[in-house]
Amino acid sequence: MSLEVHIQEVVQSLYGAESAPDLQETRKEFEGDLTLVVFPFVRMAKKAPEAVAEEIGAVLKERGAISNYNVVKGFLNMVLDRGDYLEAVKKFAQDEQLGLPAAGSKGRYIVEYSSPNTNKPLHLGHIRNNLLGYSVSEILKANGVDVVKVQIINDRGIHICKSMLAWLEHGNGETPESAGIKGDHLVGKYYVKFDQVYKAEIAELMAAGQSEDEAKKNAPSLVKAQEMLLKWEQGDEEVVALWKKMNSWVYAGFEETYKKLGVGFDKNYYESETYVLGKDDIVKGLENGVFYQKEDGSVWIDLEGEGLDHKLVLRKDGTSVYMTQDIGTAIQRFKDFEAQGMTYVVGNEQDYHFKVLFIILDKLGYDWAKKLHHLSYGMVDLPSGKMKSREGTVVDADDLIDSMVADAGEISRELGKIEGLGEQEQAELFETLGLGALKYFILKVDPKKRMLFNPAESIDFTGNTGPFIQYAYARIQSLQQKADNGLQVDWSAVELNEDEVNLIKGLLQFPETVESAANAFSPALLANYTYELVKKYNGFYQNNSILKADNENTIAFRLTLSRLVGEVIKKSMNCLGIQVPNRM
Repeated sequence: MSLEVHIQEVVQSLYGAESAPDLQETRKEFEGDLTLVVFPFVRMAKKAPEAVAEEIGAVLKERGAISNYNVVKGFLNMVLDRGDYLEAVKKFAQDEQLGLPAAGSKGRYIVEYSSPNTNKPLHLGHIRNNLLGYSVSEILKANGVDVVKVQIINDRGIHICKSMLAWLEHGNGETPESAGIKGDHLVGKYYVKFDQVYKAEIAELMAAGQSEDEAKKNAPSLVKAQEMLLKWEQGDEEVVALWKKMNSWVYAGFEETYKKLGVGFDKNYYESETYVLGKDDIVKGLENGVFYQKEDGSVWIDLEGEGLDHKLVLRKDGTSVYMTQDIGTAIQRFKDFEAQGMTYVVGNEQDYHFKVLFIILDKLGYDWAKKLHHLSYGMVDLPSGKMKSREGTVVDADDLIDSMVADAGEISRELGKIEGLGEQEQAELFETLGLGALKYFILKVDPKKRMLFNPAESIDFTGNTGPFIQYAYARIQSLQQKADNGLQVDWSAVELNEDEVNLIKGLLQFPETVESAANAFSPALLANYTYELVKKYNGFYQNNSILKADNENTIAFRLTLSRLVGEVIKKSMNCLGIQVPNRM
């Protein structure tokens, strides 16, 4: 019987309460392995917290569920039998799943992330978005969920036409091949060119006497871009052909960046196809009283009852707004994949939008609307002067990735981490370390927080960094290669010391940490757990001889613990989208 069940039975018998126990790892300054928070039972017991903790502890010890206990205010610190830890880690060692649920056993879930515009390359903000989306997907998978990764590509609108117009007027037929640059960078170059020309036109019109607002509206470049958008919407063959050509350049560029980042998608949705969705759903909602129509013909929803305001869902001319499209696209996705829920990985500037979207879908009667989630994340900043972008305004994703890999190579050479490695192995190691540093540094931070990404700090081989964890994994692989793999553990003859118990505690927390990270949509929980596990392993490694232990059984047992730590590190880091090297 598990300790949780013991506690539930004791609390039921003493106070008639049915409650899942709140268990935490005991703080280092107190004796104990697990701590029970007893405050939830105080009112039912009608006793002081200390008395409740003492009463529960005495019964648990009498039942043999714990070997000893102590009370600190409303906290019951429990010492577990070392035999229980040994039995638990034996079971853990024999489980190929490392205690995780079977794949796909918890239904299907959709995760949307990335969702770029096709008028410019990906930037640092996209990196955080992609890393969060991919990692959350992998953590959900590890927790037994069948995950569908999707993105919606914003491939239509005035911003796309601006790049197209600038290329037509200033490109002289330039292509990614002739220019020798990635397609997304080429298209982004002409988006910047449009802006330069547009600003010059505004200045000229203002000098001629127009107000700033008039000049912005009347600038020839903007007028031509608007005319081009109208032609696109009408299906003009030349405009559509140009749109397809330039978008194909961008898609190829995006794919290259995604490959560098190690992320991907099961299905791409395109706004040029989805922007027509949602209108029929608005009409149905209007008939059912979910929406109301104003005298001018526009359609709205009243959300004052939810503490919000009135929201437009269809313009007076019958054209859709972004909310209309998002309603229709959400409905289409659940038709496509028959999922139980979905999370949108989108920056926190869209908090209000998603709050409204989820309420509307719920009012339209979709059961799955209650399982929609917005993974709202903060912006990423860089220390001033650390990185220069190609456009001078945002940090280009490709530039940052290349810079991280180069820095990893430089530091690895300085620290002597490449001895015995050939050129190809070195290049692979630098990429693994550079990307590991970038990904881990971003993912270890709570997604909700705005963060400062410091490239130099992220690639340090000490402290809470990706390379620190990657080095621990490589050390374990080296240890395993030197060992006699024929050794078998006689579990009945193992006597645990405190370093081993501490390490076992860390290993056994892995399944519940994955579950917590999945439920909270927070890779940070898994990242920081992995760091703490590595610190425990390093302490164990420094204090205990492994290959030169007193007897073969101790050697076999400590090698088994090392192997398990390595497997958990690899699984955890893979959930974060990070590779681990076998040699360093």
